[in-house]
Amino acid sequence: MERQPVNVHVTAMAVTATGIADLATAFGSIIMRVLFVLFILVPIVEMVVLIKVGQAIGTLWTVGLVLLTAFLGINILRQQGLSTLSRARWRVRSGQLPVQEMLTGILLAVGGALLLTPGFITDTFGFICLLPWSRHWLLSHLLGRFQNFLSGSDFKKKTDMDQHWQKNTTIEGEFQRRHDGRLD
Repeated sequence: MERQPVNVHVTAMAVTATGIADLATAFGSIIMRVLFVLFILVPIVEMVVLIKVGQAIGTLWTVGLVLLTAFLGINILRQQGLSTLSRARWRVRSGQLPVQEMLTGILLAVGGALLLTPGFITDTFGFICLLPWSRHWLLSHLLGRFQNFLSGSDFKKKTDMDQHWQKNTTIEGEFQRRHDGRLD
């Protein structure tokens, strides 16, 4: 097999991808612990609230309220989702990234899932995610916390140190093509 020289250009994408992987690993363990607690605690609290409401206003009225919130949530989700999709298309056509619309879409999906889950507590959080004024407040609050986290984290320090790799750095080397087509 003959050896051939090759030049590899290191790009910002490769450097950023390792930083994002580190960030995802750090968030992963925290998120898994929080989700575990929520999946255990929330259904118990929802059952207690549903029983209390059922005792206060009656079983049929309680079931009716749960179905009404699901119906209202689906209609609000459809309207807000179509509006967000329209804004995202407009941004893409004008050459912009629809970042705000993508994050809004995530909140809409979470809100829709919460509203379809039976219970009044999940419905409350679902409506917070679906209604425009509360969703904008929640989104700005979450983005502010995320930016504060990134500004003081090892992720920012690592990407700042790796900035010099983004200036057309070339790594020279050799490779050998094997009989199965892979590079060695």
